[in-house]
Amino acid sequence: MMKQLYDVIVVGAGSMGMSAGYELARRGMRTLLIDAFDPPHDKGSHHGEPRLIRHAYSGGPTYVKLALRADERWRELEQSTGEKLLERSGVLNVADPDIYKFDVRFDDAEEHGIRIESLDADEIRHRWPGIRVPDHYRAMYEPDAGYLYSEKCVSAYRRLAAEAGARILTNTPVTAIQAGTSFVTVSTKDVTYTASHVVLSAGAWFRSFASLIDAPIRAVRKVVGWFEPNGSAATGAYDAGTFPGFTFGDASGGYYGFPSIGGAGVKIGRHDGGRPWEPGEPFAPFGAYPEDETDLRLALEKFLPGAAGKLLRGVACKYELTPDDNFIIDTHPEHPNIVLAGGFSGHGFKFSSAIGELIADRIEFGRWGRDISIFSLDRFAEQGRLQAEARTRT
Repeated sequence: MMKQLYDVIVVGAGSMGMSAGYELARRGMRTLLIDAFDPPHDKGSHHGEPRLIRHAYSGGPTYVKLALRADERWRELEQSTGEKLLERSGVLNVADPDIYKFDVRFDDAEEHGIRIESLDADEIRHRWPGIRVPDHYRAMYEPDAGYLYSEKCVSAYRRLAAEAGARILTNTPVTAIQAGTSFVTVSTKDVTYTASHVVLSAGAWFRSFASLIDAPIRAVRKVVGWFEPNGSAATGAYDAGTFPGFTFGDASGGYYGFPSIGGAGVKIGRHDGGRPWEPGEPFAPFGAYPEDETDLRLALEKFLPGAAGKLLRGVACKYELTPDDNFIIDTHPEHPNIVLAGGFSGHGFKFSSAIGELIADRIEFGRWGRDISIFSLDRFAEQGRLQAEARTRT
C-alpha cells in the first residue's frame, strides 16, 4: 500500500472541513482533504440552501463572538471570490413567552453592539401581514442577520483551497485512522496517507471512528420542504427582499425557515425531533414517512397560512447531535495532533468560516485563537460525574 506525507489531513470535507482545509493551505501547509462523497453534496448537512446566520445568539457570549467573527469571514470570502454568499434579509425570531424568553439575548446584543428590536404580536402582524401569531407572543428581530447560500459557500472554499495548493480527494471513504506519537496515518481502500496532524470533521459519520474517539454524537434524519404561497393575499408577501428569515418556537416545537428565493417557495424545517440514523444504514428520502410533509405543513398553517400551498420540493438531511446541543471542538484526549470538530447539532453551518480559522490556529500555533472551553470534549465526563453524584444522593 502506497504512503504519502502531508502536514495536515482533513477527514470529512463538508462545511467545517472545507473551511479548515482552505485556512490551512493558504498558510502554507501541505494539506489533504478526503471526503467519502464529492462536496458540496446531498449526503450530509450542508445541502438544500440556504442557512440562517444570526448574531444575537442563544448560548451566551462564546456563540455571539464566534457568530460575529464568522460574519466577518463570510464577507472576506465574498470579497475573495466575487460571489454573493450572504443576504441581509433580517431574521425574525418569534416565541411563546411561556416557553422561551429573549431577555438574555437582548442583553448579549447590547453588550456586543448588535442591532436588535423587540416586537409584540401587533407589530409582527403589521410589518409582515403574512404572519399569524397569538396576541401574547413576542419576537426579537435582528435586521443585520440573514442567510447564507450554503452550497455556494462550500464550493467557494473548495475552489480557494485548491488554488492555495490543497489536494482534495473525493468519493474516497476513509477506512482507518491510526494515531502515533508524532504522526497519524489515514487509510483508504488503496492508499495510506501520513500527516503530522489530522482534523476529524466527519459530520454524521463521526461514529464510524468510534475506535479512535468515542464522542457522544448521534445522527438523526431531518427534513425540510419548500411550499408555494397560495391565494392573492399571499402574492409577494413571502418573497425574498420583503420577508425575513424566521424561527418560531412554542409547545409544539421549534421551526425555522426562509422567504421564497427566486420563486422557489417558502422553505421550512423543524429543528427538534428527527429519526435516528447510523452510518451504513439506508437513508430514507423525503416523503418516506407521512410526517415529513404534514409536520411542516401544520407549522405553516399555524404561523404562515398564506405559505401553506403546494409542496414544491422536499429533501432529507442529517443532524449530528451532542447531548447538550453544543459543538465539540477540541483535541483528542490522548493525541493532541488530532483535532476533533463535530456535533454541530443542526446550527453549526453559520459558524464554519470562523471554525476553520480556529482549527488552523490550533494546528499552526498550538493554541486556540479564542476561549472555546464550552466546546471541550471533557465536559461530558464532568456532566456524567455530576449526574452520578446526584443519583447517589437520591
